[in-house]
Amino acid sequence: MPKAVIMDYGVGNLYSLKCALSKVGFTPLIGLSRILLKQADAVILPGVGNFSAASRRLTALREYLVNLAKGGVPFFGICLGMQLMFQKSEEGPGEGLALLEGENTRLPRSVKVPHMGWNTVVVLKPTALFENLESPFYCYFVHSYYPVPSDGGVIYAETIYGVKFASVVVKQNVFGTQFHPEKSGSAGLKLLENFLNFVKR
Repeated sequence: MPKAVIMDYGVGNLYSLKCALSKVGFTPLIGLSRILLKQADAVILPGVGNFSAASRRLTALREYLVNLAKGGVPFFGICLGMQLMFQKSEEGPGEGLALLEGENTRLPRSVKVPHMGWNTVVVLKPTALFENLESPFYCYFVHSYYPVPSDGGVIYAETIYGVKFASVVVKQNVFGTQFHPEKSGSAGLKLLENFLNFVKR
């Protein structure tokens, strides 16, 4: 089974993600080291947490992670993990991995923040992640910030909550979801299974 390394940069509740990845056929490993990353068939950047704190924890591995992604290793960012794939965030100082160009901005004050609960994900164009998923599908969100890509071409699905934002981004071997697939029932598991199939190719 392909090994998925879940980066442990101080965010909570990695257990449900580990369970979901196991369920679809990954061997999940949790840690923050080059030794672990050398085994990775895929790298998972998990969510919920603070951009600045996570960025600091990733500093020592930043260049190594970027080289892995550029070398073709599949990456999957979830919530904060998706935001860390971009360059910076309004949430605070710190550098993202800059695998994607753009920055993260706060949800509008016209809506209750954080955005917490189920919402629709509207597919804009096909990708491996969406195999056998109907549009729109429902997923579970917990976030106060969202990414604004410089290149709209990486946006593969959108969600509306006070503003229309990118809820799925894709660029070659780099995937990101603003929602939590591990908490999104059958649709979330299907998405992770589709990612597994991409990794196996």
